[in-house]
Amino acid sequence: MAGMAGSEAKPAPLRKSATAYRTISEVSDDLAVPQHVLRFWETKFSQVRPLKRGGGRRYYRPEDVQLLRRIQRLLYEEGYTIKGVQRLLKEGKSAESDAPAAASDEAGTQSGPARPVPVTRTKPAAKPRDELQLSLLAGAGREGRAQGISTELRDELTVLLAELKRLQAALRGDA
Repeated sequence: MAGMAGSEAKPAPLRKSATAYRTISEVSDDLAVPQHVLRFWETKFSQVRPLKRGGGRRYYRPEDVQLLRRIQRLLYEEGYTIKGVQRLLKEGKSAESDAPAAASDEAGTQSGPARPVPVTRTKPAAKPRDELQLSLLAGAGREGRAQGISTELRDELTVLLAELKRLQAALRGDA
């Protein structure tokens, strides 16, 4: 029975070629996103179109994986909503086609399809991100002024946001 304990360990995954297609479980493991979330993203982002084989098995192209990585970063790291990411991806198509040199620089000497170029987000210069988030939480108008929020509530929201960021960093292992 002692030999069975060693068989429980997962074998090291084989490295696939950069141009190889990936299954949903491989992409899920690579991005640390559950499979059901990837399937959900397929319904929300029409740009993600994995090949589907017999039995509905999905195979993701390298471009799909790169796009999913970008979606994950925008949603989880930069705090965008799904609608916000949809808008960026829609606007980003023209930005990607304008910057083929940047894509080839990132890809290095690899051949194959061009990789998507991350869309840079334009922020209001006068407002830091935290303040913008607080303004949105407080029901700010287009001018960015909070409508009907007290200074005490704003200060409390600032403290809560800082605490949430500290907890997020601790969960990621950054702290």
